[in-house]
Order: sequence, then C-alpha cells, then structure tokens
Amino acid sequence: MNIVVLVKQVPDSGTERSLRADDKTVERDSANLVINEMDEYAIEEALKVKEAVGGTVTVLTMGPDKATESIRKALSMGPDGAVHVNDPALHGSDALATSKVLAAALSGLEWDLVISGAESTDGRAAAMAAMLAERLGVAGLTGARKLTVDGSTLTIERQLEDGYQVVEAQTPAIVSVWDTINEPRYPSFKGIMAAKKKPVDTKSLADLGVDAASVGAGAATSAVVDANPRPPRAAGEKITDEGDAGSKLVAYLAAEKIV
Repeated sequence: MNIVVLVKQVPDSGTERSLRADDKTVERDSANLVINEMDEYAIEEALKVKEAVGGTVTVLTMGPDKATESIRKALSMGPDGAVHVNDPALHGSDALATSKVLAAALSGLEWDLVISGAESTDGRAAAMAAMLAERLGVAGLTGARKLTVDGSTLTIERQLEDGYQVVEAQTPAIVSVWDTINEPRYPSFKGIMAAKKKPVDTKSLADLGVDAASVGAGAATSAVVDANPRPPRAAGEKITDEGDAGSKLVAYLAAEKIV
C-alpha cells in the first residue's frame, strides 16, 4: 500500500507566537518551528500500516525553505521519501488554496491512502482532509482514533465527544487522525542518519500546473484585519490567615460560584 502522510511545519505552540506586522500572517522567520504535533501521530499511523501490510510512506509538505528541517525530522521517524512544495507565491495561502496545491501534488503521486493530522496548531481549521477528499473525489474519513486496514477496506473509529462512530470506506481514501490513535516513536540515531540520504522531491507551482495568481495572500478568501496580544494575567486575591482564613476562602469560592 502506498501511503502519503501530510506534514506541516508550524511555530511551537509551547512558545509565544506572533503575527507579522506587514500582512498579519503567522511570523515564522523568528519562531521556533516544529512539526505540527498532530502530524506526528499521522506519521506513526502511516508507519504502522506499512509495517502491517507493506508498501511505502511518502511525506508531503507545503512550505518555505525552512520546512526542510521538519521534512528531515519526519523522515528520521521512518518514511521512505518526501515531496516538498516550495514556491514564494504560496505565502499567505488560506486553507482553500492550500488544499488546491496539495490536491495537485497528490494527483502526481501514486497512492492508496493519505493520512493527516486532524488539525494544525496554527490554523486550527480541522478541514484539510475533507477539502482534499472533495477535490480528489475520494472518501474522507475524519477524526480517527483508530484505523484498521483490511485489503482495500479502511475502517475507523471516528472520535466524538460522547463516544465514537464506526466508518468504513474503500481505498483510495483520506484519513485524518487525533492524538488518541497511537504514541509516536522517537527517531533513532540510525533513523536520523538515514534521513539525510532519503530523497526529497521539490516541486514549484509551475511543476504542479497551479496558477500562482490563484494562491497566496492575494487570492485568500479571508484575512486577519487586526490582532492584539492577550492581556497580562491579573494578580490573584491573597488571603491572610488571621484566624478566619477558612471562612474567607469559602466566601471567595462562593462569590466565584465555584461552590
């Protein structure tokens, strides 16, 4: 089975993130950039499927030159190679344009299954898998907490707030996964060294047959107009024990409707 796993490089959600002053897009030049957390679970699931049924795993990334760092990190986990869509005109692309470019890239690859993270930590749209399935005319199985492959039949447990649904489809198909599906492996030293020699095929918009005017900030259907940093955390209320601290604490909790 030929599997493509979507990987996005994003600013580390554990650090302070900001927007560029000129166009209000995410500031990436000075940010600590990492693989989108949910995509690590997608990589792991792709590798587990390959180990179970055989085949290949290819990483697909859309991003600037810096995204190469995340591609190599992904390859160090075990995938066989990568495709990197890199073009200056892509800057500021919204989810619709991104799905257009990724669909064009996928159309040039041989695949049976595409696996992605359910959402990215910078965009949080949680719609890419569904958009790609619609553009490519294939089944889209979203929000999986479990994936089972039996020949050409895919079955997922689709995670819900109060349980799960069982959804089935035939390949080719696109599956998005949550972080409840597995535990990503750590790259070994051997894997890190091997990743340096794995092929990375770089594609431009022209290579994919995508008009540069149809992507990027100029073609985006939405834009950030303004943004403000969150206000500093207010100081808490300090209770000094003068023999009545217990009653003061209960009164405070009652006022806040905690008790």
